[in-house]
Amino acid sequence: MAAIWSILSSEEKRLVTDNLTVHSFKKNQLIYAEGDEPENLWVLLKGKVKKTKEGVGGRVQILRLIRPVQYFGYRAHFAQEPYVSSAAAFEASLLGAIPLKIVDDLITKNNDLAWFFIRQLSHDLGGSDTKIVNLTQKHIRGRLAEALIVLRDHYGYEDDNATLKIYMAREDLANLSNMTTSNAIRTLSTFVTEKIIVVDGRRIKILNEPMLRKISKFG
Repeated sequence: MAAIWSILSSEEKRLVTDNLTVHSFKKNQLIYAEGDEPENLWVLLKGKVKKTKEGVGGRVQILRLIRPVQYFGYRAHFAQEPYVSSAAAFEASLLGAIPLKIVDDLITKNNDLAWFFIRQLSHDLGGSDTKIVNLTQKHIRGRLAEALIVLRDHYGYEDDNATLKIYMAREDLANLSNMTTSNAIRTLSTFVTEKIIVVDGRRIKILNEPMLRKISKFG
């Protein structure tokens, strides 16, 4: 909550505190679904959340990974439309929810809060533009390398400073990289052969991060 908390007055902080509810979600539990009407501003307090959208033939694309302490679920409200994507807990997670009607009242009275959301939406839009180009123009190796770098930058390493601090199924990696699960498995195997990574079940250890970033950059 720190990002928003610091720009609220004492009265506004009390309003948020009085209306904030905390929710626990199990792994893969749906937070909201595509087509739902937005009701809350969500903030991830602990855990990991994925935003997804179902495409052609029911194929799921992971649009964005949410990490603590990030806000989400508000764009559709500002656009005055239902959700165009879904959100689910990637692992057991703790989330805070603030009714969007409260957010509207705060924005009306606090220009700094309005600018906060403008900057966040602008940042997300820029990231989406970059991702569209990467997913459509990069080869499979580049897309999977980029997905691994995103995971590294979002969630960091375990204490060994090499193992990603998130354990993903091959299907989720494929959905993040816009490829089939079989292609994700083959490309991971290639990275293992090239001694760029080590794979142990869902645990991935990055042995050569500079090379992985090079593959991601040049696709």
